[in-house]
Amino acid sequence: MSEGKVQDKAPPGGALQKRAKGAAAEPPGNSVVLGLNGVEVPVRHKGGAGYRTYEVHQRERVGQSTEKIKPIQLISEDFLRDPYPLLGILRENYPCYRDWLSNQYWVTRFDDVTSLIQDEANFETRSKLWFYGCEDYGRDLFSELPVLEAHAGRIDANAEALADKVIGDLAGGGHANLATEFAARYALELLIAVLDLPDEDAGEFAERYWRMQRGYLWDPVAEQAGLRAMDELATYFYPLMTERRKSPGDDLISAVAGLDLPDGPATPQDLVVTLLERDHETLHGSLANYWYLLLTHPDQLHRVQEERRLVKLGYLETLRHSTPVLTARRFTRQEVERFGLLLPEGALVMCSAAAANRDPRIFSDPDTFVVDRKDICHREARGQFRADGLATGVAPGFGKPSIHPALPEDRPRSLFAINRDTAVIASRVVLDMLTDLKLATGASPCLRSRRLGEMHTCWDLPVTFRKR
Repeated sequence: MSEGKVQDKAPPGGALQKRAKGAAAEPPGNSVVLGLNGVEVPVRHKGGAGYRTYEVHQRERVGQSTEKIKPIQLISEDFLRDPYPLLGILRENYPCYRDWLSNQYWVTRFDDVTSLIQDEANFETRSKLWFYGCEDYGRDLFSELPVLEAHAGRIDANAEALADKVIGDLAGGGHANLATEFAARYALELLIAVLDLPDEDAGEFAERYWRMQRGYLWDPVAEQAGLRAMDELATYFYPLMTERRKSPGDDLISAVAGLDLPDGPATPQDLVVTLLERDHETLHGSLANYWYLLLTHPDQLHRVQEERRLVKLGYLETLRHSTPVLTARRFTRQEVERFGLLLPEGALVMCSAAAANRDPRIFSDPDTFVVDRKDICHREARGQFRADGLATGVAPGFGKPSIHPALPEDRPRSLFAINRDTAVIASRVVLDMLTDLKLATGASPCLRSRRLGEMHTCWDLPVTFRKR
């Protein structure tokens, strides 16, 4: 990013400033404290915010012991690598597991997970801003119709050409890493195209964007880095939004800059929040997982190569079999009685998509990857179910299923449909441009999460091929 692009005057309302003001406003009994690692751990639940903390709410009763699992296993290295065996134990033995160590509940059966995702009367999803502790930093404007149209329009205009470019860049050498050089690069460059950022700013934007996205969870060091990234992005977007108000294009920044809302015009902070709350992991992670599954199941790869209609069905099966976003975090709005338990107000419920998507009550032979699986819905479902009763894989990154028709007349198609179509386009380009595609000799790729709560995907997928 060149110096000329950032004005001397930074936009008001920094995330770190808001966090500091919020900490100063806390009563003495709830002030910021130092954690064991010496980093400040601010209080998240502020007076009047509508949430309350909870500790021990109820005791284990006879017959409710969980000798088949220890809570520490849920934060172990083994769980980061392969969560499915442990989640299977929970699903079959403890459908609502009280995790005393992490102070949360795990729900793992398909019908229970989809029910809790749909139940807005008793459960809510809190924003990433809430986890950051600065809810008044900016507004998420992604649901505004001009923003939706700009997002969908730029993706549709760039998806195939960008896939041609990304695959073309790696096709000459005969070997590549599909996880980093294809899946990760394609998803990020598509976002940059949606924003229509200058090429010279791409690297710095990508670093800040990932720092922001990785900071909202449990690590206080990453949280401070993420808050700084938000302020840096707001400073960067300030002159861009000013420029595009004067000369708007068809990109997402122009769409946000052009909004004039009842509570005031859009700000750079609003654009940052809109990007923060947007799902990015699903496209990146699912593309990497799709090609990992195809390359480790050569018979399924051969079927996809021979019958291109299976590219779409195989991608949907990937979302079921190896979804990159493992959980949907839901909070109880008030005390709720479910599963024979009384869940307290403010309880964190981990709705495990990974466990639900391999529920043998719903899917036949659920641990097997089959590109043309017959017991799964092959288009976006309403309420997770289609009229004929078939279930679809739970994809938490997209939120609840869309309430709008599959092809709405007054708005772009859903995020689920946009991501599906984009992943299918990119995967078909791989098949069209590369032949004799296989894992590199000695490669042993795997799926894993780098940190607790982050996407579960393939980070290293070395392959060899010939260019068509």
